[in-house]
Order: sequence, then structure tokens, then C-alpha cells
Amino acid sequence: MPDSRSHMISRREMLRIGSLSGVALASGDSSRARSLEDLAIKPVRLPKFPSKPSPDTTKKLFSGFTRTEIQTAGAIIPVLHKGWGPPLLLLHGFPETHVAWHKLAGQLSEMFSVYIPDLRGYGDSSRPPDGDRHFNHSFRAMALDQVETMRHFGHSRFYVGGHDRGARVAHRLCLDFPEAVSKVCLMDIAPTLTMYRETNQEFATKYMWWFFLIQEAPVPEHLIGLDPEFYLHENLAILSKTPGAISKDVLDEYRRCFCCTSTIHAVCEDYRAAAGIDLEMDEEDERAGRKVTVPIHALWGSKGTVGQLWDVLSVWREKSSSTVTGRELECGHLLPEERPQEVLQEMQRFFGKD
Repeated sequence: MPDSRSHMISRREMLRIGSLSGVALASGDSSRARSLEDLAIKPVRLPKFPSKPSPDTTKKLFSGFTRTEIQTAGAIIPVLHKGWGPPLLLLHGFPETHVAWHKLAGQLSEMFSVYIPDLRGYGDSSRPPDGDRHFNHSFRAMALDQVETMRHFGHSRFYVGGHDRGARVAHRLCLDFPEAVSKVCLMDIAPTLTMYRETNQEFATKYMWWFFLIQEAPVPEHLIGLDPEFYLHENLAILSKTPGAISKDVLDEYRRCFCCTSTIHAVCEDYRAAAGIDLEMDEEDERAGRKVTVPIHALWGSKGTVGQLWDVLSVWREKSSSTVTGRELECGHLLPEERPQEVLQEMQRFFGKD
């Protein structure tokens, strides 16, 4: 009698086939689809923290910038800075680092004193403990980091430009420290509370990480950790609609910082906080009638999800007691990397006139 085991697929092989089927279905874009034989579940041993940044890479991407590490009340925040004009703080998004600003930082520094940090938990910043209900990765905790960082450099009031998660930190900064912000430029976001309240199937499909990363540890951490480079590359490929927008040097930097266990966990904690304690803070502000009191300039990508699902200017006017201006750019989600010159011009015009 034949051995029945010879007709069975091993558990590992079944998981592999199931994983590949999911990838093929989720991709949809045949130009990015990989052949099945090129993919496999490949558990890797990851470092806990990123390797040290290369001074040569920093010099190449941010010529003339100085790097300083700031000890805030809750984290160590590395900051690149350069320039002599009015202070301008630039905050990056997920899954990136401060490097996202490299295409326009130098030109901005000709007009402003530019400060470009890594958000806590990202890049080369420290990884604080989770805290009660993920508070240490909340936008409130991140906003406090930035206020303390700018105070370190002698700035009690400054401009803020934020993209993606950095824009959400900027929104919280405006609410918690209204005296610290002069103007704010928010890139490719609608308010967090608005987006979660108005979730539908299309949004949940296109922004699946908003619902995947918030799952209880260690499920997302483990699954991402099986092949973090694949997760990183696919995420960036989905978000960017401009081929070649991210150079090899920049992608290498993102890979260096993302593909380690502490970053993967911190990223999940960021999203868990956003779907929980951050929403409660937003609801409290809404009940109290607290709004952004400084001018907002909103930019978004015409090919991205936010601009397609929300009237960006309208939703920000609901959250503001000041002026709200802005426009769409012909790109996806990664505005500073896909359309750097247009973003530069928008920021120069908005922050350059009082």
C-alpha cells in the first residue's frame, strides 16, 4: 500500500504556496508581479538595531549639513541641520527616514534654517519602551520630541513641513503647542480621525497597513520579519507612482534602518497608537472645539489614495480656524521624492511670505 505521506504537501510548502497566492492576488500589477519560483518564505535573522549610518552617504545626500543628537524627555533624536534663515522643521513619513527630504533640503537651507530629524522609532533615533496603551509612540509623544528638539536649537516658534506620519505629528504639534508653530504644510494626509471614521472597502484595500500593523504583537512583527526587504520594497512601490523616484542610495538607507527588529516593532507601535490612544486625543479635541490656529497649506498626490477618496482642503478646513490653502501634484503618495521641485516651490512660497 503506498505511503499516504507521499501525496501530502508539507506544512512549510503549503504556507509557501498560500503566501505566494496572496502576493499574486494583492499585487494586481503584472509589471511588478514576480514569478512563483523567485519567491519563498525566507525567515531571516535580523539585527535589533540599524547599523551605523555612513558619513559618506550623509555627505552625498545632505551636503554641508551637520548632524546633532538631541536627548529629549523620551528619546534620542538625531537631527541634520543647515541654514541661517527662519527655522523650518521637516518631518518624514513611513516607511522612510529623514532621507526622504534629500532632494530639496539643500535648496531650502538657502532660505531657511532647516532641521530634519528622524521620528522616534524610525531611522537612527532611539526606540523607547511601548508605554501604557502604546503612548510612547503616539503623535503626542513624537510632537513633544520635536518641540524639545527645536528648543535645543533656540527656536520657540518655527515653520513645520510634514509628510505622511510626519504630517500627523505636525497636526498634533499644532494642537498641543499652538504657540510653537507659525505655519504648517501637510503632505498627502487627511486627518487621522476622519480617515478611520470614513473607512470603506476601497480605503482598507489600498491602505491595508493601517489595519495590518495595528494587530496585536507579535503577529505583524513576525510576518514582516520573515522578509522585511520584500515588505519595504512592495510598500514603497505601491505608494510611489513615479518610476525611479527613489535612488539606490536612498533605498539602501531605508533598508538599513527598516530591516531590524526594533524598527519593525516601533512602526507597529506607531500605528497601534494611531488607531487607539491618538484617536481618543483627536476626539477630545473635537469635543472641546480645539482646532489648528495657524495657516495650513495642504499638498497631495493626484494619483494617491488620499486625494482620490477625500476632499483634502474641505476636511482640513473643518479642523482649522485659520486659512487653508493647497493643491494636488501629479504623483503618488511620496511627494518630496516624486515631485521635489514642485514641493520646494510650494514651501518657498508658503513659508516665505508673511
